[in-house]
Amino acid sequence: MKPGGSPGGSPGGSPGGSPVRALIVAPAWIGDAIMAQPLFARLKAREPELMLDALAPVWVEPVLARMPEITHIAENPFAHGELALKKRFALAREIAQQGYQRAYLLPNSLKSALIPFLAGIPRRIGFTGESRFGLVNVRHTLDKTALPLMVERFAQLAETPGQTIERPIPNPRITSTPEQQAAALTALGLEKPKRLVVLCPGAEFGPAKRWPVNHFAALARVLVERGHPVWLLGSGKDKPVGDAIAAQTPENCLNLCGSTNLAQAIDLIALAKLVVCNDSGLMHVAAALDRPCIALFGSSSPEFTPPLSDQATVLRLDLPCSPCFKRECPFGHTDCLAKLEPARVLDACLSRLGS
Repeated sequence: MKPGGSPGGSPGGSPGGSPVRALIVAPAWIGDAIMAQPLFARLKAREPELMLDALAPVWVEPVLARMPEITHIAENPFAHGELALKKRFALAREIAQQGYQRAYLLPNSLKSALIPFLAGIPRRIGFTGESRFGLVNVRHTLDKTALPLMVERFAQLAETPGQTIERPIPNPRITSTPEQQAAALTALGLEKPKRLVVLCPGAEFGPAKRWPVNHFAALARVLVERGHPVWLLGSGKDKPVGDAIAAQTPENCLNLCGSTNLAQAIDLIALAKLVVCNDSGLMHVAAALDRPCIALFGSSSPEFTPPLSDQATVLRLDLPCSPCFKRECPFGHTDCLAKLEPARVLDACLSRLGS
């Protein structure tokens, strides 16, 4: 499709000349939602009057709220694997009242396609996915070789099925204003430090994606010695890990894991001179904020979901057993991360920090 055409091959405009309204069925992972932002930007660039709303899990809403392309966000209340047909019918009735002309189905699951279908949205755009014939009526066929990156696969949905994706695809971007940053600091009772380094030691997917606690602690100690206060960010599940790192770093290391909401974490990351993180949602947050970032990969692959920023440095050992894409190491050693020494990560940090 040429710029100025209609996304997904749909006719431009809507009856009566009112703006077209489209529903985004958002992914359930923070990083995936961020990687969808170039799709939203492309749709809006081609149709400036297009109104994009999102249906998203509550934990994904904060990153979508930092995308100016998104007008409104409705909560998708269903847990992974939950069918709950009665509740889906009820939600579909509510969505039907909004008059959407099209829906973009970012997840490839059968369940993600049900609500737009039940809501009677005329054009339902997505990859064929798992047995979605009929539910998806503007169907793309995924060519993993032609589209190796997730960000490319999402952006493909802006094109007519069968048409080559328009390149280049810009990097994902989310916003954090000085006012939002100041509000986050005030709410948390913090003052903005100079030369702040943020460490993100968690990874929601599983332990096979987490650099060892002792490695994070060793890195934190040296960074503090060099005059860089360290803040640890993550979810409540990451608090014990953060406590362990902070216990080994007695000065200028503050564990904020579980103490912030996601919006506040976004704003604190925006203040950082450098972010060091596992392959996680917060890695994609740092990249989308264009903060200098050191991304540590073990069981997963930067060839599929890299941090999309010129400010990012990816470190990995590329062992024969990785990437395995497992939640836990099949061999019980997690050598792909355990053997990634703190000294190597420190060198990358100092290169980004210029000191």
